[in-house]
Amino acid sequence: MRAALIQLTSSDLPDENIGLVRELMREAVAGGADLILTPEVTNCLSPSRARQNEVLKEEADDPMLAALRQEAASLGIWLLIGSLGLKTSDPDGRFANRSFLIGPGGAIAARYDKIHMFDVEISETETFRESDGYRPGARAVVAPTPFGTMGLAICYDLRFPHLFRALAHAGAEILTVPAAFSPVTGAAHWEPLLRARAIENGCYVLAPAQCGVHPAAEGRPRRTHGHSLAVSPWGEVLADGGEAPGIVYVDLDREEVARARARVPSIFHDRDFEAP
Repeated sequence: MRAALIQLTSSDLPDENIGLVRELMREAVAGGADLILTPEVTNCLSPSRARQNEVLKEEADDPMLAALRQEAASLGIWLLIGSLGLKTSDPDGRFANRSFLIGPGGAIAARYDKIHMFDVEISETETFRESDGYRPGARAVVAPTPFGTMGLAICYDLRFPHLFRALAHAGAEILTVPAAFSPVTGAAHWEPLLRARAIENGCYVLAPAQCGVHPAAEGRPRRTHGHSLAVSPWGEVLADGGEAPGIVYVDLDREEVARARARVPSIFHDRDFEAP
């Protein structure tokens, strides 16, 4: 099975982002892809809550979700929309950061709302409070596909290994980590954390990423790390998207999961213990 990781520099103009993603999906299929993955907040990357309130829609009305479902059906491929920023009916008005797995007929096979919110102070000039605008999810998700069971995660979830262990114990063979990683934390932690999650669980890890400087109609333009990565169940980096938009291809062999787990079967050796 060939996967294509689409690396984007999404703006805060969803309509423009739709056309770009559809074009890259067609290019990926021409390159032999059976599964296509896009990054976190594919529809709109914006530092402005006012801008998000202006352009984001609820799931039923989101134009990118509708367009990409249609495109997946037309192309006959599986698609992981890494995530979309979506309005919700929550009383406090917070959005959802939601990943969608779309089947080759265009139907939604799985949804996952990001559990862990990126509330950090990286430096005096770079502070994030994701929970101010987005409400966290509460349910881990796996989904069967013809090429293996997928476990869904998003960006900051990467730092919580117990989530990935739960996905692996629930049958996940491929872990997806679409992201919009900060350049500072990305340079230090992105690759080692992705490799660790692969090694710990004997899973493929597919991590499509946002990259570069993101145009913004409102607020200060944001910069993201890029380097979409595909990692083998043995922890080898199979593909790296670098720092520019484009497509990264990787061929996956489901038997590699079984081979890695046979060599070091730690996933089968978990034990309950009393916490200190």
